[in-house]
Amino acid sequence: MTTLTWHGHACFVLEHGAHRVIIDPFLTGNPTADIDAAQLGKVDAILVTHGHGDHVGDAVPLAQMHDAVVVAPYELAVFLSEQGAPRVHPMHIGGAHDFPFGRVKLVPAIHGGMVEGTDGSRFATWPCGFVVTMGGKSVYHTGDTALTMDMQLLAGRVDVLLVPVGDNYTMGIEDAVRAVEFVKPKVAIPMHYGTFPVIAADPEEFRTAVGNRAEVVVLTPGQSYGY
Repeated sequence: MTTLTWHGHACFVLEHGAHRVIIDPFLTGNPTADIDAAQLGKVDAILVTHGHGDHVGDAVPLAQMHDAVVVAPYELAVFLSEQGAPRVHPMHIGGAHDFPFGRVKLVPAIHGGMVEGTDGSRFATWPCGFVVTMGGKSVYHTGDTALTMDMQLLAGRVDVLLVPVGDNYTMGIEDAVRAVEFVKPKVAIPMHYGTFPVIAADPEEFRTAVGNRAEVVVLTPGQSYGY
């Protein structure tokens, strides 16, 4: 069995056997996080969908703490290496790679990706979504994205869909339901809502709107789901 745990916003930990992977590790400064970075525990890898601070989060200090590899689109991986991440694995859209913990494929996301250096400088980077396969099951973390027709290419190939519903910066509930229609996952889990007032959303409204298209699992920060 593979287990995923939501730590608020877009931050998830995936676990299978002895392996643990964190995606978008926004813990410090996250008002919905149930733990801080020091409480996370050992991780093998840190996957970052794009350069915004509420997704990069604690990536560099966690990489240093656990000697974990940071997996990100090429430009962002290079930037995080320059910021002190000891090991990075650059990838790009359409590419896949087999790691000791499982397989990672980068898929398109329509969003921004600016990162800010410690000296106040700003750099453009490319956003992505991740399809992570561990233990024979696949999770699609969309990252921050608008609804995109490319999602249809994953139809029937995803067990669990992690999809934003908060609107304003990403798709809202209406488009997230269409994403479920496009991807046809077994399970859909809403994310990227409720962290700040501007992305307030009701996950139960999402559940009702999805109907019988997929099982909707609504997690609270710190809660896990096994599949």
